Amino acid sequence: MTATAGTAGTAGTAEQSKVTELTYYPVKGCAGITLPAARLTPDGLPHDRAYVIVDEAGELRWQWGDPRLALITPHSVDDAGELTLRAPDRDDLRVDGKGQADRITDLPGRPYGAVDQGEEAAAWVTGVLGRPSRLLRVRKAPGGTAANHSRLHVVSRASLDRLNGHLAERGADPLPMNRFRPNLVVDGWTTPHTEDTAARLLVGDTELALTELTVRCAITMVDQETGERAGPEPLRTLADYRRAEDGIVFGAYFSVVREGKVTVGDAVEVAVEGMDA
Repeated sequence: MTATAGTAGTAGTAEQSKVTELTYYPVKGCAGITLPAARLTPDGLPHDRAYVIVDEAGELRWQWGDPRLALITPHSVDDAGELTLRAPDRDDLRVDGKGQADRITDLPGRPYGAVDQGEEAAAWVTGVLGRPSRLLRVRKAPGGTAANHSRLHVVSRASLDRLNGHLAERGADPLPMNRFRPNLVVDGWTTPHTEDTAARLLVGDTELALTELTVRCAITMVDQETGERAGPEPLRTLADYRRAEDGIVFGAYFSVVREGKVTVGDAVEVAVEGMDA
């Protein structure tokens, strides 16, 4: 079955649908920080993907190649960009975000400027991953932070429930939501994949606009708790019913068109349906 627009059906009322999780990922590819509330701006969630980890050539490290990224847990990040990271069997790493040298790093789409966080940070991430690596703070690009392209990743509980139903049919274990690393989780929609065709969402004080469906890759096959590859699910099962023109899709990206505060428990209303609206 091919995933297409216009199949979402009834989304449910605002009273039925609400935000149940709100998460940002200070370091791209690493664990997230769950929040009770946050202010959304045109840049998205504050500090989301503000840092990246790269190899010696400046290429982005990602979880399928380096699954232990999932074990790096941001403990805190403040408005000045100061970041504290934790990992098993290692002392905490604290960086001030100012860094010691400008450099260029390749992120999906095009190269971006970044600030290297120095030798102590490099030694720390190298020790966790077991391969030479460096920690960079990405410089803000016009229109948003470079590493996440100023977008929010939205996944509904109904979509995950449908996937887990298919997994159960083939005798596979259910998967947690963190396999898909969403920023915002919506519960209460009566139809799976409503996020695919909800052209506009009203969430708390904000308004979000659908930009594109989320094409899934091998990262979804990494266990976020153990930092180990655990395929072939969910890609094997998603390929049966969520294959679109660009690949296997699950979840959607939204831009912030009206900034404001979002709190866990806020109602989510589909203001406009249809990707072309």
